[in-house]
Amino acid sequence: MSKIVLDASALLALLRQEKGSEPVAEQITGAVLCSVNYAEVVSKLSEGGMPFSAIRQLSTLLPFKIIDFNEKMAFLAGELRTQTRSLGLSLGDRACLATGKILGLPIMTADRAWLKVEIEVEIRCIR
Repeated sequence: MSKIVLDASALLALLRQEKGSEPVAEQITGAVLCSVNYAEVVSKLSEGGMPFSAIRQLSTLLPFKIIDFNEKMAFLAGELRTQTRSLGLSLGDRACLATGKILGLPIMTADRAWLKVEIEVEIRCIR
């Protein structure tokens, strides 16, 4: 059973061994990552020069699950736009928030701006 939703920023912190990666490492087993956020991770790693074959292999080795972004999540992410626009949250950010809310799971992120979002889901900032 899943226990936490990872934002792309949290997973990237772990993969890059950045500040705040320790709590992500502790929670990664059984964590979930929305497919939208997985696309963000793939994009960022490839922009950093990692070959797609290595990214694919890496994601199969890590003990988290990628879940599909569905219609209910998409609608909630759209609803969150008005509330989060001033905070600069992206579609990927809102997709993660929607995933956590709908699954009833806490979210782990490296983005402190999320702490200002009024949403009925626990947000754990790693930095």
